[in-house]
Amino acid sequence: MITITDLSARIAGRLLLDNASVTLPAGAKAGLVGRNGAGKSTLFRVITGDLAAESGSVTIPRNARIGQVAQEAPGTEDSLISIVLAADKERTALLDEAETASDPHRIAEIQMRLVDIDAHSAEARAASILSGLGFDHDAQHRPASSFSGGWRMRVALASVLFAEPDLLLLDEPTNYLDLEGTMWLEDYVRRYPHTVIIISHDRDLLNNAVNSIVHLDQKKLTFYRGGYDQFERQKAEADELQMKAKAKSDAARKHIQSYIDRFRYKASKARQAQSRIKALERMGTVSAVVEDHVQPITFPEPEKQPASPIVAISKGAVGYAPGKPILKNIGLRIDNDDRIALLGSNGNGKSTFAKLVSGRLELESGEIKLAPSLKIGFFAQHQLDDLIPNESPVDHVRRLMPEAPEAKVRARVAQMGLATEKMNTAAKDLSGGEKARLLMGLAAFHAPNLLILDEPTNHLDIDSRRALIEALNDYNGAVILISHDRHLIEATVDRLWLVNEGTVKTFEGDLEEYRDLIVSAGRKKDEKAQAPDEPASKADQRKVNAEKRASLAPLRKKINEIESLTAKLEKQIQALDKELADPALYDKSPAKAAQKAKERSDAAAKLAAAEEEWLMLSSDYEEAMAG
Repeated sequence: MITITDLSARIAGRLLLDNASVTLPAGAKAGLVGRNGAGKSTLFRVITGDLAAESGSVTIPRNARIGQVAQEAPGTEDSLISIVLAADKERTALLDEAETASDPHRIAEIQMRLVDIDAHSAEARAASILSGLGFDHDAQHRPASSFSGGWRMRVALASVLFAEPDLLLLDEPTNYLDLEGTMWLEDYVRRYPHTVIIISHDRDLLNNAVNSIVHLDQKKLTFYRGGYDQFERQKAEADELQMKAKAKSDAARKHIQSYIDRFRYKASKARQAQSRIKALERMGTVSAVVEDHVQPITFPEPEKQPASPIVAISKGAVGYAPGKPILKNIGLRIDNDDRIALLGSNGNGKSTFAKLVSGRLELESGEIKLAPSLKIGFFAQHQLDDLIPNESPVDHVRRLMPEAPEAKVRARVAQMGLATEKMNTAAKDLSGGEKARLLMGLAAFHAPNLLILDEPTNHLDIDSRRALIEALNDYNGAVILISHDRHLIEATVDRLWLVNEGTVKTFEGDLEEYRDLIVSAGRKKDEKAQAPDEPASKADQRKVNAEKRASLAPLRKKINEIESLTAKLEKQIQALDKELADPALYDKSPAKAAQKAKERSDAAAKLAAAEEEWLMLSSDYEEAMAG
């Protein structure tokens, strides 16, 4: 059990935790969520002892081992497998001692302890973890110095997972993983035998890998059981109850205050007035719900969409060195309404294909045809370094519209989702999320017909990712998306292309099937093999599973339709709430206000019914797949 009691902590004089308390049961898998800058990483530093708390305490069982990913990735000449094996310090120390020990009793103790910690299967376990994170057998035996920083961070993650600490702290681990690595990690965390606290903005990871949510908001910690979707529902219900309680409290206080104001100076009522004053003092106040709205993201609409296909590739091959293509035999077309997600492990060529389509790479052989006047917007992860550090968002946008008046320039910056107070902030002082918003806005500045986004969510929190989903769904052009965020992919695309084995081809299944494929491939090698009384081979089992999915396709389609309906109803309710929050509506047109309120009530009822049906059908689908 981990107990945080009345914890207060500051960073650079800024109070981030104020008498915050929460208790996590042993073995909990908890997602730590909250807006960027709320203090989540600060809480991790207090738990590990790297930052002293101003007051309060963190209580962890004695001798519990705490593990987190090292801030600096290993860059030595040691092989990846040896770096990961060395992370289990007890095993390493015991093996070293076994080389020199001469006392028979001590040798026996060492060997017994090595058996207890399953030391003899360590290399297989380490290899399995590295494999799940994208390193094949040859890569595992290469020196760490031969890999880039992002890949070395995976080694650091593999090391802490292999060490299996009693408390595992993971701070945005998916930022340096691809979709395949994220799916594998989701499965690994769910099966992890000890306590995990994970900071993440990946909605699917928080729904599928954890069983509780700790929300850091207004410097306080609140514990919720369940995944992120359950947390959102519970918080919305709690906020609604709090708003009703505040309205009731405010009305009662107003009524008592009115009596006091009328009679406190009238002799015959003075005693009663004083009694009311004391009653008012005893009542206290109910705090208001603090609503922290995220800035929207918008993409300009293309003036005219070319006829399909807007891109056609025939027998294409592309690479960075002559005669050494990364991808070949590409034969694909992109239509003007396509929403495509590129699947495949990092290093397989997803970014290479994106650069080819965007015109940043030329074909080595084959043919590519682009529609006349086709405009392409391209956002690449590495472009975060391309901003001019000392120039503001307004300065960056003014370069693209030098003749426009200041008001239009600022309006364009606002469309990118940057708040007014950030418009004149130097790019180097913007947060990662604000830089990402600026770069997405610059990439889409000239209203492209095709928008290519390569890992756009790395610096976006959950609410900003929701804003990106809404922006992509409102955008009328074609989209190619590379992302490790499964929720973003499922909510915005309708086609999956797999970049694998040196080419790009259509993936006929859905993301759930792709997840099954990835997770099954990444299971630990020492897991229990197929029972002898199960005669079916793996190929036969895959065939059975495929047939089962095919038979359940109508049910899956119905579930998808309900998910689309709930998204539309949620959007409708948000719009109606915005209208109903305007006091002028009730003064100008009470009848219209009543009609809007009825529409809101009807939409809420439909949403509740749809969610109930979704739960029932999803349960049926999962049971059928498991049976």
